[in-house]
Amino acid sequence: MNPSERIDQLIVGLTDWRGKTLASIRKCILAADREIIEEWKWMGSPVWSRDGIIAVGNAHKGKVKLTFSNGARLPDPDKLFNAGLGGNAWRAIDLFEGDKINDRALRNLVRAAVDYNRIKLKKKEPAGARAKVHKSKK
Repeated sequence: MNPSERIDQLIVGLTDWRGKTLASIRKCILAADREIIEEWKWMGSPVWSRDGIIAVGNAHKGKVKLTFSNGARLPDPDKLFNAGLGGNAWRAIDLFEGDKINDRALRNLVRAAVDYNRIKLKKKEPAGARAKVHKSKK
């Protein structure tokens, strides 16, 4: 079973509001960027990545948590982050029954995470590799 099928199975297995919430989050994340890939990590967590981890989704007993691995470095003008605010890297959005998702704001946050990952990846590239890429573009 591939990661997307496992996420489908997880959502179907959550027969209460958490399944619908996780499905909405997933739809919004995937709509933010067509190149985002779904992964299944850490013994049962949906993970969305592009050039590095963007976010991890988990359904807990009373909430759905969406954790951004580099959330502390992302702009959050719509104040979506409401958990994990004291950490140096991770930030999370805890959603409780009845909470509404601001789709536009979440897509913007996901795009910011993709941009952050791409910039971080470029910084890790050896200087010679960047020069070769630059020359080939001319």
